[in-house]
Amino acid sequence: MPDTLVDQPLHTPEFRRRRTLNWLLLGLLYAFFYMTRYNYTALAPLLADILGWKNTDLGIFETLMPLVYGLSVVLNGPFADRIGGKKAFLFGAVGVAIMNVLFGLSSLAVVSPAIWEGTGMSRHVVVPPTLGYNLSGGMLLTLMAIVWGINGYFQSFGALSIVKVNAQWFHVRERGTFSGVFGVLIRFGLLLAFQGVPLILLILPWQYGFWLPGAFVVVLLLLNYKWMENSPAAAGLGEFDTGDVVETDGDKPASLNFVLKKVFASRVTWMIAVASMMIGFVRRSVVDAWWPKYFVDFHGADKSAFATYAPYLIATWGIALAGILGGFVFGSTSDKSFAGRRAPVIAFGFIGMAVILALFGVSDAMNLGPIAAAFCLVLLSFCVNGAHGMIGGAASMDFVGKKAAATAAGMFDGMQYLAGAFVGLGVGYVTTNWGWEAWHWAPIPFALAGAGIMVTLWNVTPARKKGH
Repeated sequence: MPDTLVDQPLHTPEFRRRRTLNWLLLGLLYAFFYMTRYNYTALAPLLADILGWKNTDLGIFETLMPLVYGLSVVLNGPFADRIGGKKAFLFGAVGVAIMNVLFGLSSLAVVSPAIWEGTGMSRHVVVPPTLGYNLSGGMLLTLMAIVWGINGYFQSFGALSIVKVNAQWFHVRERGTFSGVFGVLIRFGLLLAFQGVPLILLILPWQYGFWLPGAFVVVLLLLNYKWMENSPAAAGLGEFDTGDVVETDGDKPASLNFVLKKVFASRVTWMIAVASMMIGFVRRSVVDAWWPKYFVDFHGADKSAFATYAPYLIATWGIALAGILGGFVFGSTSDKSFAGRRAPVIAFGFIGMAVILALFGVSDAMNLGPIAAAFCLVLLSFCVNGAHGMIGGAASMDFVGKKAAATAAGMFDGMQYLAGAFVGLGVGYVTTNWGWEAWHWAPIPFALAGAGIMVTLWNVTPARKKGH
């Protein structure tokens, strides 16, 4: 039977104000981390046009970046737990800004863009790009991929830090709702990438789609350095009992042995990590990475023709808004209807993913058009973001406590992005050889596997402190 959880605490107005400021600064920086990660995805069709890249070339980026991110977020978790979320986040922000500047500098190597002919999947390069500095196309692709992979290393500090800090500011009965806010940040960051970056390109060259987001990160870095704090105690508000899992060593800094044992010796955390990997197969293959290229290749989306571009806009805004709604619905349902249990709502999310992916495949098979595709993506975002927010934003704090929260977040997030690394080259290969018609169906078994895993954890809750 699930444990009885402690009541949600009552906070003073001063505590709420200071936590709101802390969360706002932390959250905005995290959103701009997403902008400086998915600006590449938003610009991938344009970069492919300029540099003569095929989907298999784009897949190199969608493999290397999540692979580096996935490994780094696991390895850096204990480091973030040891030094604190604030230092870890600021360190990552410096690196993210530098890598985005360097990626944009690759534009200096392009003397003239590639020339294409044909439409959709039949398009092909007739004149390759002219490059300077004695660079070949393969050399430039390699250099850009390396820079973007290093960006993935620094990006890994984002999720670790935000969970590490907020594990000390949010009571266990508030974390489901927190996961909804976590989802808002993710979708806001994606909206900044998929809508904000194209707006930048209306008046500036493509490299500014990397330079300006990098500059925004620097501004948020400075604000967080001045006003964001690791914990209520660090902000002068005294100690805050989070009603967390039992920790026997008081307020002493966690040793590496404690952190590793707390996270990696638990059957439950490993099962949640594998479920997170299943989310990664769906999320990185469809709703977060490849859908812009799908609209260009399969439905002929073109910014100069509103009739073809409108479904893309519907998908962009709908994915963001549905993702936000999914985070709040899943989080509040977990807190209020399932007494803080995360597995039931995550299981429902996985089932929803499988059903929607099947409908998406049928939609394209029946030629129902880009509007139907956009609505399928919107519904998929609701389920994916809701489930991801529960694992990344709530379960990572619940089952290990605030002292090992960053390591758990790294384990869960890392598994998701390691799955994404397999997806990158896989989607490029599948779409190049079998077309976009085969794209929708491949993630369905992973969604069903995720549902099966979470059903086995249906009544699992962590051991709590007995009082608050």
